[in-house]
Amino acid sequence: MLAAATATLDRNWRDGYTLPSPNLYPFQWNWDAGFIALGLAHVRPERAISELRSVFRGQWRNGMVPHIVFHRPADNYFPGPDVWGTDQVASRPAGVRTSGITQPPVFAFIVERISSLPLGRTAEWEAFRREIFPSLVAQHRHLYRNRDPLGEGLVYIQHNWEAGTDNSPVYDAALEAIDLTHARDVSSLRRDNRTVAAAHRPTDVNYRRYLALVDLFDACGYRDAEIAARSPFLIQDVLFNSVLARSNLALLSLARELNADAATVGEIERWYEKTSAAINEKFWDAERGFYFPYDLRAGRRIAIKTASGFMPLFARVCDAAQQRALAHHLTSSFAPSAAWLLCPSVAPDEPTFDPVRYWRGPVWVNVNWMLHHGLRQAGLNDLAERVRSDTLRVLGAAGRWEYFDPRPGIDPSALGLGTDEFSWSAALALDFQCNPAAF
Repeated sequence: MLAAATATLDRNWRDGYTLPSPNLYPFQWNWDAGFIALGLAHVRPERAISELRSVFRGQWRNGMVPHIVFHRPADNYFPGPDVWGTDQVASRPAGVRTSGITQPPVFAFIVERISSLPLGRTAEWEAFRREIFPSLVAQHRHLYRNRDPLGEGLVYIQHNWEAGTDNSPVYDAALEAIDLTHARDVSSLRRDNRTVAAAHRPTDVNYRRYLALVDLFDACGYRDAEIAARSPFLIQDVLFNSVLARSNLALLSLARELNADAATVGEIERWYEKTSAAINEKFWDAERGFYFPYDLRAGRRIAIKTASGFMPLFARVCDAAQQRALAHHLTSSFAPSAAWLLCPSVAPDEPTFDPVRYWRGPVWVNVNWMLHHGLRQAGLNDLAERVRSDTLRVLGAAGRWEYFDPRPGIDPSALGLGTDEFSWSAALALDFQCNPAAF
């Protein structure tokens, strides 16, 4: 498996950065690049720093790190750079084209994790940590200044693509509120459902909604305040904010190690404390014993159980009772029997569960990696090991696919879904195997 995972990363390498998958994703994606850099640090350490530098070449002057960096042209993906209309945005980066939205801010904790590896003990890595630190602070500062309108420490996503969990049913109601009267029919422009099975991908009508939001953002000139005033889609996402909280913790440690000024250290401390408290105040449903996202437009929680609800474990914000409640859900509503593969992206007892469709049921390696480490930090070591072993077992049986059918009794040839030779599946297989230490 180590050799196969390394070969996947080698095949997907493109002179400074890694494609998630050449067949389906021909550019550099934001949080993919973070997880990929971690895998590279184990087997191709000379490429790990380049991976991170490449994605931060796309950072906007306002601090936003876009979800796609279009380093070179490719015609097998929609929407490409011309659709986004970001070339006219004043804060765009010079010399590179990007999308106009972001993704979960994983980079601070990725830098922390790599720092524990042999690469992390080199002078080159120490210099890189100092180099990237201001960019990480700017990324987090942008989110708090532009995406936290209530000043409560929770940032909102303005597009489901920003969550990373793109097609999750928690976004259905907000997406359905979008007026499609003048929305473009983009079904003929899609490439994803020609490359992989259409049953594994979002529907055409959902893509109309996705692009309607992009067109709105373009019309607003990507000004966050104007988007917040006009968009029907403003959701405080559990995974996004949990990742932000965990990265705040890593960023705080990095700031202290680099002897950052007291004002910056204090700012990061306030971010972590405020977001950690708000996750428990606003997302936690004591009656159901689970974390749910919050729809700012509708003014309510979205009570659908998804794997994102476990991510506060990774953020280290759960008390003992919350940890026990989440462990119960993981082995009951998310696993009807011990034969099920952990962890489905949507609980199988939810009406919206679909075991093969993108983010509506299948297992994802990156979510399992965060879940594993969250469970380890909570002292739930047996469950953590089950998540890790389930992940490695399916990767060994099926290969490095994008996502996996969680149901028992599926033939190994049918377990893998989406696109194959997927880079973060390879990268995190390497970290699961090469670095068993808790994180």
